[in-house]
Amino acid sequence: MLFVLISLLLIAILNTAKTQDVPRVLSPITLEKSGGFQIGGKVIHSPLFPNKTLSCDHGYIEYFVPWRPRRTSLVLWHSSSTQAWQNRWDGGPGYKDIFLRRNYPVYLWDGPGVGRANYPCEATSFQPSYRDQDNFAAWNFGPRFGSWWPGVQFPVGNEEAWQMATSSRYVEVDTRENVVLQADAAAVAADSGKIGKDVVYLTNSAGGLRAQLTATKANGTNIKGLVTYESIGYVFPDNVNITDGRGGFGPVIVTLEDFKKLAKLTVVQFVWGDHRPDNSTFVLQSRMAAKLINLYGGNAKVLKLADDAGLKGSTHIPFADMDNETVARLLEGLLSENGLDGYVDGDD
Repeated sequence: MLFVLISLLLIAILNTAKTQDVPRVLSPITLEKSGGFQIGGKVIHSPLFPNKTLSCDHGYIEYFVPWRPRRTSLVLWHSSSTQAWQNRWDGGPGYKDIFLRRNYPVYLWDGPGVGRANYPCEATSFQPSYRDQDNFAAWNFGPRFGSWWPGVQFPVGNEEAWQMATSSRYVEVDTRENVVLQADAAAVAADSGKIGKDVVYLTNSAGGLRAQLTATKANGTNIKGLVTYESIGYVFPDNVNITDGRGGFGPVIVTLEDFKKLAKLTVVQFVWGDHRPDNSTFVLQSRMAAKLINLYGGNAKVLKLADDAGLKGSTHIPFADMDNETVARLLEGLLSENGLDGYVDGDD
């Protein structure tokens, strides 16, 4: 009788387990090392006391290197805060952990003037801009505040997720001077070898313009690729009929010689989420930039996640979306197709 009761109890437990959602078991992340460092910047002298100095305008990098790393380093360049790369909208794994589990070294970049590199050489001030409602539309959650796109890849019923999204940001400095300042510091980082010898920048929003400019400023060959998610701003050569924007969102005009550095990269991909018409300004600019890069022998593509990959509901920050694992697989495929997925030890 006791045996029968135990058997019935086990059957009930198993049936209950089958009807419940069982969380996916994630593999552990094993690191060789992690840490951070400042890079770039300059030293200025006090106008009143020449013997007193200030070290400022540096960039900051936090790094995570897997125990058995791949050769390609992924440098994650935000336009709001590094938090965008660390978690999915609902708090699930973000790109940082997703690609650490795939054994890619990951570097989180704060450019001069923002986040952990907020130690500028120039005087600054902050004026609250009351932009929560503007964030909603700018980040492509919907056409206007509170009106979600149908099927949007965001946990729409989760008020905490919305509060985390709209508050997880630094003060942005969207000026041409800051674009150049950040690109200069990032070029120093790339040429130093401290972030690897095979570097792919993953960027979001205004970070895309800065990373493109970085590639034109770098003197070495360590930068191997750019993947920009919804880049706001593009770099163009000085032999085309495009006027320099002079602002923080481009266009930025560089010499043809410098522009050709983009054509020497292994791969460039400009990625767009859902609800981005082909005739919108920055989508048009991305196609024009890709065409010019390819004209000079490059390998540049434009990927619209909805139209080309069938991913509906992508926001302005697809790598934080609820389907970010699927978005990550697209990136993983791109790296593999272009020979950027090998291991340091040579074994694949």
